[in-house]
Amino acid sequence: MTGYDDRDGVIWMDGKLVPWRDANVHILTHALHYASAVFEGERAYGGKIFKSREHSERLRRSANMLDFEIPYTVDQIEDAKAEVMKANGMTDCYVRPLAWRGSGPDMGVASEQNPVRMAVAVWEWGAYYGAAKMKGAKLDISKWKRPSPETVPSQAKASGLYMICTMSKHAAHAKGCTDAMMFDYRGYVAEATGANIFFVKDGEVHTPKADCFLNGLTRQTVIELLHDKQIKVHERHIEASELEGFEQCWLTGTAAEVTPVAEIGDYNFEVGALTHDIAETYEKHVRA
Repeated sequence: MTGYDDRDGVIWMDGKLVPWRDANVHILTHALHYASAVFEGERAYGGKIFKSREHSERLRRSANMLDFEIPYTVDQIEDAKAEVMKANGMTDCYVRPLAWRGSGPDMGVASEQNPVRMAVAVWEWGAYYGAAKMKGAKLDISKWKRPSPETVPSQAKASGLYMICTMSKHAAHAKGCTDAMMFDYRGYVAEATGANIFFVKDGEVHTPKADCFLNGLTRQTVIELLHDKQIKVHERHIEASELEGFEQCWLTGTAAEVTPVAEIGDYNFEVGALTHDIAETYEKHVRA
């Protein structure tokens, strides 16, 4: 596969379509040095982006949490996504809107004078975890923890918050794992590096309370689907000691969709009936 910088197609950038290979920024772009950027990950199924407007609204909220304003309305962002999908001839694809502080008069920590820029790219992306989608992912346990919301805007989908995720996933890959599970700053189970996590015990579902990490749109959707099935869902703080007692586990996210988990460290989980059922239900729901 070619690199992401060397592909055919176009990228929507600052209000116009740009040839893929020409969609570049200057080396002194503020976001490259100080992580002043926010993004979304979305999937289109049959030409329709699942929860598209909610993603666009969250992109603008994330920017506001990082103290900048995206110079496009939600409607304009929606139009940009539709335009770039059509221009690339894609109906089933991954969609990546990105907004950032660009290069300008400021090159210190403060950047009030620098322009805010935005781009939307789309590409084909299969199962995020590959074969784990069927047999179950193998997770490492990260040494890095999700920080307190008093130190970072944890409900923003901000680029800088993924630094510890990258390091955690690299360490997991070095051990032959698919991904890593992270605890939060208090020692409670939090999430994987780019996906929320669910557990099953005695027919009921338990998922960490999203009070210091992103409350994913896929997470919210899956909770709604479980409620529709009359399955009890506990959103709560989960202790590390509880992992041994859970029977099933899965991850949720736009890229991950619903992916079963077979192992977390020394703990094993069954890829059971409820996991299969919610994965199939989600697949049908996003294509409805």
